[in-house]
Amino acid sequence: MEKINVLNIKGEKVSDIKLNETIWGIEPNDVVLYDAITLARNSARQGTADTKTRSEVRGGGRKPWRQKGTGRARQGSTRAPHWTGGGIVFGPHPRSYDKKMNRKERRLALKSALAYKALESEIIVVDKFGIIDGKTKQAKEILASLNVTGKTLIVVSELSDNVVLATRNLANVILLEASEINTYDIISADKLIIEESAIKSIEEVLI
Repeated sequence: MEKINVLNIKGEKVSDIKLNETIWGIEPNDVVLYDAITLARNSARQGTADTKTRSEVRGGGRKPWRQKGTGRARQGSTRAPHWTGGGIVFGPHPRSYDKKMNRKERRLALKSALAYKALESEIIVVDKFGIIDGKTKQAKEILASLNVTGKTLIVVSELSDNVVLATRNLANVILLEASEINTYDIISADKLIIEESAIKSIEEVLI
């Protein structure tokens, strides 16, 4: 795989790095990638929606009128589904949306996500994403120096208080430690800014 530039936070080239072909250069597996994204989205769902059936709603214990002689249709309860205030038919009830993937599939999905970023030249490697004062203004200046717009995923080898403070109020920025990267956040980001040391950490785990 060809070498890519390593920049400083001013956007200046300081060196270059060669990415591991077995991770960043594979042919992405779209099926596994789709399953991993579905799993991530499903995991975010609570599944707590609930409606009451006719046996759960309050009232309706007495027959509203006698069976015969009134000229009206026979009714056994005012809480049947066709009555106002009655039970709900086929409504949602608490459930789990969890989806299962084995370990090999998860690793392949993560590799595929990284490979897509490399394939589409959406990776920016920095030597160190360092912020001195923890100000959001400084984080904005760094992103401007790197010509980054849109949704951005920043991956660092180790989180620092200043970096967290500087990026937490930026709506389109996600900050993750190298050990926390996941398929969904990588795919959903327009650009991936990653520290050189974080690349080494990721490659050690995925090789």
